[in-house]
Amino acid sequence: MKVSFVPLKTCQKSRSDRCSGVLLTLANKITLGRLALIPLCVVLLLAGLYGLAATLFLLLSLSDYLDGYVARKYNQVSDLGKKLDPLADKILVLSMLIGLTGLGKADPAAVMLICAREFLVASFRGSRTFPASPLAKWKTVAQIVAILLLLFNFPFAWLALWFAVLFSLVTGGAYLWQIKILDQR
Repeated sequence: MKVSFVPLKTCQKSRSDRCSGVLLTLANKITLGRLALIPLCVVLLLAGLYGLAATLFLLLSLSDYLDGYVARKYNQVSDLGKKLDPLADKILVLSMLIGLTGLGKADPAAVMLICAREFLVASFRGSRTFPASPLAKWKTVAQIVAILLLLFNFPFAWLALWFAVLFSLVTGGAYLWQIKILDQR
């Protein structure tokens, strides 16, 4: 399969600020690749290959920034990408947290709160897409750091996880507030 950049002429933004006429941009292919590798990351985790799991998890986490960069730089922002990218982030983080819980490395209450936040926001969001706020980006960073610390049983990794829970609940509340304001218009 040949991967190439979509020429700018075929991916110009329309009035709705999206990439029109192109379904699978390079940015979307990166996101789909991230989704496809999540099961391998979880298998490595459950097999006790924590170093490999952490390496792949970190690469998948960093690819989130890569697909966003490619989408913006090459004018490939698309409706599909706006839906797939946050979905891939959530599946990656929740899969790893659930796996860590199963291994006794993560507090089940903290993981349930993060899962509940993600499902609640997704159910209220519906088909709407929102750009991630700076605080929501820090929430993701906090979750990634907590997962990496939990993988290697670092001291105070539990504190990092609860810090990620706090970020998750605050940003979840902010999203729900934003949705409420939008519904009143």
